[in-house]
Amino acid sequence: MGVPKPLGETEYKEDICTTVDPGICGLPCRIRAHKESARAVTIDIGRTQCEQIVMLAKRIDRITLQELFAPLTRNPVCVAAQKAGCHASCPVPVAILKTAEVAMEMALPKQVIIKFEACDRKEK
Repeated sequence: MGVPKPLGETEYKEDICTTVDPGICGLPCRIRAHKESARAVTIDIGRTQCEQIVMLAKRIDRITLQELFAPLTRNPVCVAAQKAGCHASCPVPVAILKTAEVAMEMALPKQVIIKFEACDRKEK
C-alpha cells in the first residue's frame, strides 16, 4: 500500500479522504467522506486504535450541510466527540468537518497545520 497523494487545491474527487496524525497520543485515523447529494455526505472513520475515535465513528455516519455549519455547541460532530470522550484538543472532530466541507465542495482541499515552534523572546 502506497502513501495517499494529497489533492491539489482545485481538484475534487467524489470521495475525499484525510489522514489525521493527532500528535503525542500516536493514534492516527483515516476519514472518508462520500458526497451522497449536494447537501449531505456519508462519513467513514477507520484505521485507528483510539477507543474514543472508534466510539465517535459509531456516532457519526452522515453530515448534512445544515449540520456542517451548526454552532459548536450544537454541531453533531462536536457533540458526538464529547459523548465519545474525545479530549477537547483532539484534532479529529475538526478534521471530520473539514473533510465533509471539501466533499460537499464548500471548501478547497488545503492542508491544515498546527506547528509548535520556539517563541522569540521579544514576541508578546
